[in-house]
Amino acid sequence: MTRSPSTSPHNDESPINLERIRQKFPRWLRRFLPSGGGSHEDHHGKGMFGFTIFLLSESIVFLSFFFTYAVLRLTTPNWLPAGISGPEPSTFVIINTVILLSSSLVIQLAERSLNHHHLKQFRWLWLLTALMGTYFLIGQGIEWSQLHFGLRTGLLGATFYILTGFHGLHVLSGVILQVIMLVRSFIRGNYNQGHFGVSATTLFWHFVDGIWVILFSLLYLW
Repeated sequence: MTRSPSTSPHNDESPINLERIRQKFPRWLRRFLPSGGGSHEDHHGKGMFGFTIFLLSESIVFLSFFFTYAVLRLTTPNWLPAGISGPEPSTFVIINTVILLSSSLVIQLAERSLNHHHLKQFRWLWLLTALMGTYFLIGQGIEWSQLHFGLRTGLLGATFYILTGFHGLHVLSGVILQVIMLVRSFIRGNYNQGHFGVSATTLFWHFVDGIWVILFSLLYLW
């Protein structure tokens, strides 16, 4: 009987033993690398690896923004227009930041709950993460409405709103992904073949939080 191509085993013909190299990485890092040299059965590993590459490309975009902001800030004599004060790390902004960064811990606990097949706990923690992200977005909107400068207020306004707006767009995307994953959790047998969507969304959320740490340092502490 001829074996169908979809069930044929995949042989790693690379001269380098990729799986042996993968095992030398820390456990938390191995989850982002395909196993078995990229065997076709490892859909989760290959998916996470591809998603990691996507986030690295996003990192380049953010790094270009950070570099541009730093150059403009260092080369502009009058960074703050007359009578205009820049963004300050007020109590409101700090609370908003703490909420967002804490959500990284919550979403990690949610994924861990799913790994241990605690579906109900996963749903509550996942919902809490989405609510924390939504709180951050609302808080950012309130902050924008209270600032003394706008998008057209020199380089200060242009760079501030572009950077925070682009990051806010990523936060919104993360919340939408979380809602989709939460809805899919109610589909019977949805996680029988793994939970790549949940893992990818968790990684994306960690990325969003990490970017905000850099943005907060550049915009509010510098």
